[in-house]
Order: sequence, then C-alpha cells, then structure tokens
Amino acid sequence: MADRLSRSRRRRIAVNVSRLNRYTKEGETAVVPGKVLGAGKIDHPLHVAAFAFSEQARLKILKAKGKCLSILELVERNPKGTNVKIIG
Repeated sequence: MADRLSRSRRRRIAVNVSRLNRYTKEGETAVVPGKVLGAGKIDHPLHVAAFAFSEQARLKILKAKGKCLSILELVERNPKGTNVKIIG
C-alpha cells in the first residue's frame, strides 16, 4: 500500500465502482490506493477507504448503505489491517 501511495498522482490507480462490486461481498472492507470512480453499479453495502472519491462514486456507495473512508480513518479504526481487501 505504501509503495502505491508514494507514487506520483499520475501513476495512481483509478478503480470503478463496478470493480468493487465484482470483487467484494456484503459488509467487507476494501482499500483503493488511488481514486474511486463512479462507473457501474454497486448492489451491496461495503466500507471503502481510498485516497479520493469522485462525487458519483461517493453517492453510489452511500446509496448502497456503505461508507466512504479516507485511508487514515481506516488505519485509526483497524490498525492491524485485518480483513481488508486491496483492490487495484
């Protein structure tokens, strides 16, 4: 995670909501070492921590009863990083 976040902004990963929906299950926590974009649908609640969120992505995650967190908030809540999927 630290290696991916230390890259320049131009080389950071962008992940669509549809990928989060595909690779996670209800109630899981996912980390994106970049930006979450709003393309696609999400049909289950999950906690997503990312460097940044587009407005569409934030609305879709919240509408599915999920939560959008910054990476620092996730580290404070879960310092050991257990049960977290890295997507990207």
